[in-house]
Amino acid sequence: MFVQQLQPIADSLALSALVAALPLITVLVLLGAVRMRAHHAGLIGLAVALLTAWFGSGMPVAQGLSSAVQGAVFGLFPIMWIVVNALWVYRMTVRTHHFDVLRRSFSRLSDDPRIQALVIAFCFGALLEALAGFGAPVAISAVMLVALGFDPVKAAVVALVANTAPVAFGAMGTPVVTLAQVTGLPLDSVASVVGRQTPLLALVVPLLLVVLVDGRRGLRETWLPALACGVAFAAAQFAAANFVSAQLADIGAALIGAAALVAVPAARRPASADVRAAVLTGARSEDLDVRDSRRETVRAYAPYGLIIVVFSLAQIPPFKDWAAAATQSFDWPLLNVAGPDGEPVGGNVLTLPLVATGGTLVLLAGLVTAAVLGVRARAAAKEWLATVHELRFALLTVTSVLALAYVMNLSGQAATIGHFVAAAGAGLAFLSPVLGWFGVAVTGSDTSANALFGALQVTAAQQSGLSPELLAAANSSGGVLGKMISPQNLTIACAAVGLAGREGDLLRKVLPWSLALLLVMCLIVLAQSTAVLGWMLP
Repeated sequence: MFVQQLQPIADSLALSALVAALPLITVLVLLGAVRMRAHHAGLIGLAVALLTAWFGSGMPVAQGLSSAVQGAVFGLFPIMWIVVNALWVYRMTVRTHHFDVLRRSFSRLSDDPRIQALVIAFCFGALLEALAGFGAPVAISAVMLVALGFDPVKAAVVALVANTAPVAFGAMGTPVVTLAQVTGLPLDSVASVVGRQTPLLALVVPLLLVVLVDGRRGLRETWLPALACGVAFAAAQFAAANFVSAQLADIGAALIGAAALVAVPAARRPASADVRAAVLTGARSEDLDVRDSRRETVRAYAPYGLIIVVFSLAQIPPFKDWAAAATQSFDWPLLNVAGPDGEPVGGNVLTLPLVATGGTLVLLAGLVTAAVLGVRARAAAKEWLATVHELRFALLTVTSVLALAYVMNLSGQAATIGHFVAAAGAGLAFLSPVLGWFGVAVTGSDTSANALFGALQVTAAQQSGLSPELLAAANSSGGVLGKMISPQNLTIACAAVGLAGREGDLLRKVLPWSLALLLVMCLIVLAQSTAVLGWMLP
């Protein structure tokens, strides 16, 4: 048995924490300063984590390698299993041109560009984040806005800022699932607290978007539909995260937010010529004038409805019990780790929810989607393999980062850093979202930031007397605000709208909003750690 040590280096907590932080420092420097590709940085960081575990923490070589393999396995299943199947569903809609039908359907909801920005960037972007994530919402939303006549820079900025509130529950809840796994906290508990933080962002972001599109006039004339959209989105995300399923939080929020938006009479009023002239400076795509049949429009919406149906059925007791029976748990080979207190850690056992996982449920919905959209089995399989190929570098990045996280967690490195960080005391609640924000800004992924810093946040919370669920959730909630300034997302946005090389221009436009919203989240978490907003926590 390997017993974790909190102060393995010269019996000094500060020196031990510095050595334990070397893998994180390596990854952040390689990504932020050297600008190395994420999968290369992840692999090098993993190598440093293994060396630090062996020579710094005294972890046996075999156990260090075994913990890395377990992390990589978790990165593939269930994490990337969710992402691959979700993106596969989207690719099938593109192949059959039903995605174009959906885009035209959105354009007919309102001719007001400020409302169109809310429908496409905020609501539909959230739906794309729920199903795919990893940059897809920014790219697709920005392209759709340009097709409607938006200036490319404005379209990119709107898409980046809109991609905040849904990120923590993106890719069928992947970030919170990862957070629960690496921290050992129950998924329902973590999702519940995140669901009491990010909905507060959803109240603000739609109002901010209409300001970005049309300044103070946009806020003055469209505040009511923007507020209705934000309130409905926030309420649905809160309800799903706390009482239904974290995997459905963004899907339900996106659909209910869009419904509330178009239900407000002000959202359906034609925009004035002055507004359209001021906002729409590009050329409108001609294919928007194509009239689609009601049957094709229904088929375009069908994939998202099918996913909701499948996930809803999975919550019914008979189906839920059957899925639970298929879950496999077994002792992970060559791994026998105890915490500093001598008690075995949960990482010694691996649990594989073969059916009761988001990826499998999306796969089932995807199979039905293929039939509804008329995609033959051979073509559907080809699209699935093409999806894996498209995500090959993301697969390598996520598996290496999760392997690194598992090595740091099981060797005790994360616990050492957490004990050192706990010295911040009450200020830790204010600073915890900043750590998540910084992690996402560098890695471009809330999932990766949760894997890197989740366990550290929990250890620091336990040592400082704060709620572990609160600080773990704060890591994810703060992280969503780093998404808009991550080099990965900036590059995706520029490439999507034909602004290659102008990432710096976009950064200067979105950075103030990222910092302002981060300050709001820091104050929310600080208040939730006290009696001021402590009543909000479950």
